[in-house]
Amino acid sequence: MSHQPVIDAAEFAAAGAKQQGVLPLSGFPRLRDVLASDAGEIAYEIEGTRDARGRPGLRIRVRGTVPLRCQRCLELMGYDVSTDELLVLAASQAEIDAEPADVDAPDRVVAAAGMRVRDLVEDELILAVPFAPRHADCTRRKAAGEGTKNLPFAQLRGLMRNRH
Repeated sequence: MSHQPVIDAAEFAAAGAKQQGVLPLSGFPRLRDVLASDAGEIAYEIEGTRDARGRPGLRIRVRGTVPLRCQRCLELMGYDVSTDELLVLAASQAEIDAEPADVDAPDRVVAAAGMRVRDLVEDELILAVPFAPRHADCTRRKAAGEGTKNLPFAQLRGLMRNRH
């Protein structure tokens, strides 16, 4: 099994530490169902920082191309991922719940002593990948014979006319 980097989120943020690396797509089990293939790698960078209010946080940048399947033509397509997100750390879930909901505010996560970097990167990938990926210029291919209209009861119309 490959090395799985782990950070102490609070210490990492307080120290302003940085970590970067590359992780294989095959190491993201929650993402596997949406990928057309698990071949390839994702580059990441995590930096300890503070938000505008001085709270500790993690800036996570994820870059790479993930192989998806176009939902129109079902062909393989490479989807470029480039994220730059700030996660503001909280001491507990209660602290997060006590704060009013704000869609413009950075996401909050509970700081843990053993946060797995792979899980943080996988979360960002899951959020970045579209629900129904499609090529930007995809024109659905017509199946053989799709250009003609199929009328299954057309012969019945002729039988009804002949009865009168």
